[in-house]
Amino acid sequence: MSISLISSSIPIYSELHLRQFPPYSRIYSSRPQPLSFRSKQFSQISRPIKVTARGAMETTAEKVSGGVPNNTMKLLFVEMGVGYDQHGQDVTSAAMKACKNAISSNSIPAFRRGSIPGVSFGEMKLQIKLGVPHSLHQQLDLDKVKSIFPYGEIVNVEVVDGGLICSSGVLVEEMGDKNEDCYIVNVAVYVGY
Repeated sequence: MSISLISSSIPIYSELHLRQFPPYSRIYSSRPQPLSFRSKQFSQISRPIKVTARGAMETTAEKVSGGVPNNTMKLLFVEMGVGYDQHGQDVTSAAMKACKNAISSNSIPAFRRGSIPGVSFGEMKLQIKLGVPHSLHQQLDLDKVKSIFPYGEIVNVEVVDGGLICSSGVLVEEMGDKNEDCYIVNVAVYVGY
């Protein structure tokens, strides 16, 4: 009995019901509406989307080179990470944390065990691509960032516009804050030989 009461209280969105509530009939109707009708209805909501060719060109260039910033090596895998500097406004610290994040949950036994025929441990190569807010590029200390990697020859470090500057929500002078800025850096670490 209670089941029938529950089921009878659920509204059925039939064509008749939709005609009673015209705004819903326009949005949820299963019949396709002419484009002119839809554009009048949603003209207040839609806005043009700006597409820049820069990102598309970078993607094309990466596809041509096999996805690696510099195709001087045979790519095995890509490690990705993100790092934050919430206090102190130090972009190098954020980049170092991003690199630690990228490599900290991986193990690479293939190089040490000789799993790749003809490739020794000493032939491991790394390429690092950092996404850093444009205004912070000059403050980045790449030597400190490179020191995060315990082994492998770093053949290329590329810094591109990326990451984020946002508010941490609080200024803590004891932690070296000059303002509330939090720096976020992204990284892709390409591993190969």
